[in-house]
Amino acid sequence: MFSPRSQSLRRARAVVDCTLSFLYTLFLFTKSDIKTTVIPVSFLAFASAPLQHASRIPHVVFWVWLHVLQFDVSNQTLDPDEDAMNKRDRPLPAKRISLERAILLRWLLVPTCWFLSVLYSPQTLYASIALVALTIIYDELGAHRQHWLIRNLVNALGFASFEVGATLVAGVDPRRLDSIALLSVIASTGIFATTIHTQDFKDTEGDRAIGRQTIPIVFGKFAKYTVIVPMTLWSIGLSHMWRLDVLPALAFLLLGLFVGQRYLVGRTVLEYQTAFYWYNVWLTCAHVLPAYYRIHGHNYAAI
Repeated sequence: MFSPRSQSLRRARAVVDCTLSFLYTLFLFTKSDIKTTVIPVSFLAFASAPLQHASRIPHVVFWVWLHVLQFDVSNQTLDPDEDAMNKRDRPLPAKRISLERAILLRWLLVPTCWFLSVLYSPQTLYASIALVALTIIYDELGAHRQHWLIRNLVNALGFASFEVGATLVAGVDPRRLDSIALLSVIASTGIFATTIHTQDFKDTEGDRAIGRQTIPIVFGKFAKYTVIVPMTLWSIGLSHMWRLDVLPALAFLLLGLFVGQRYLVGRTVLEYQTAFYWYNVWLTCAHVLPAYYRIHGHNYAAI
């Protein structure tokens, strides 16, 4: 027979185990977007805010991650059968959470994101509201199944909302973006609008099966050139815009060409997955370039 003390310890241990399991489930919802969204957006915020203080870093990362979670839970509750075939480690196909509870979590996350955002400023709340609205447009209203142009545009606007909110959280004044921060968000929005389809090459088979009209499907063998051309142009344009010296500009251009070449020669899902990892390395580098300008900008005319 257990003593009251041992029973209390067992209950406490059960609570801890349950809490850790739930937190791991939340992580699994967002696992695939850590490299594609949390890291690049956080780096952009750190580089372009400018960062108020190092203590702000956890604030930025958590704000971005929570909003990624809101999007991912929404996205993964739409068609769990698709994930059951291709992404079995996700919480729904892995049976870590029921569909009903996931849907409840999805809608509880909306006021949670808004409450967190308003603690920083009304402007951060507006960014959060825009992100939730674009999530609904993309997921519940079906923009993810529309023409690639609509899909890319909604994706780009969603990333812009992420970046505005994260940069406001990071900055000295959470109510406004200065000219450098604003320009970095605009440039990033253009990058996403013209290159976000890099994530679609590895998913062509599944997208074709459910009728999505992505660039790799619509453009066929010519789709590969829609990666290397804009990435080359962005590499040159951003190097000029952020006043990079010759060596860093050359290194950034060579990285962009390397990523584009990986897509040109890619044939298999694994090769496209590897290329997409490298794309995110290039994207993160693109997002930290405003910091280079802030450090060396005193040598140039203001943007």
